[in-house]
Amino acid sequence: MVKLAPSILAANFARLEDHASEAVSAGAEWLHIDVMDGHFVPNISIGPLIVDALRPLKEETGILLDVHLMIEKPERYIADFVKAGADIITVHVETCPHLHRTISLIKELGAKAGVTLNPSTSLDALEEVLADADLVLIMSVNPGFGGQKYIPASTAKIHRLRQMLDAIASKAFLEVDGGVYAGNAAEIVHAGADVLVAGSAIFGGTKSVAENVSALRAASG
Repeated sequence: MVKLAPSILAANFARLEDHASEAVSAGAEWLHIDVMDGHFVPNISIGPLIVDALRPLKEETGILLDVHLMIEKPERYIADFVKAGADIITVHVETCPHLHRTISLIKELGAKAGVTLNPSTSLDALEEVLADADLVLIMSVNPGFGGQKYIPASTAKIHRLRQMLDAIASKAFLEVDGGVYAGNAAEIVHAGADVLVAGSAIFGGTKSVAENVSALRAASG
């Protein structure tokens, strides 16, 4: 079954615990935590303290904390995020000149290692580390802000990545992040995704978080 990973970037931070709990209670399996540094992407978001604040919810429910590092030199902070409670740490190929070493560090510290790339970066950049990844994330918007529209060309890219993973019998998750909502979830899953990140589609709009999770679940199959 497809896993849902609500992005807390779109949650109301004044009631983050409530919003996150509502998503988990509605059936979301992961929480996606976007970390931005104002350098690699044009925005600044959160750090290990927020991951640590979500740890009690993780311990109570078994939710996975899926941390996406959109930052320069991510290796400087990997240990801090693992200590805070991250289960998965995803880094960008564009920020890691020694990507294999960074993946190895994440695993050595006890987390699962994810790799991702910007929409304009070719999948070829992943080829040499694909067998080492526990998760591969396709960015279907340019990272840095929530609420953006899905880039249509991402669907073909997801399909190509699925073929690459299947060709090496990889068990890595194929995650998609950016502009995901009930209206395109089926297309994305059909292309090969098995984890959907959604922010505005879960925490935005006039419906409750639970209703939004249910709608996305129904659309994704």
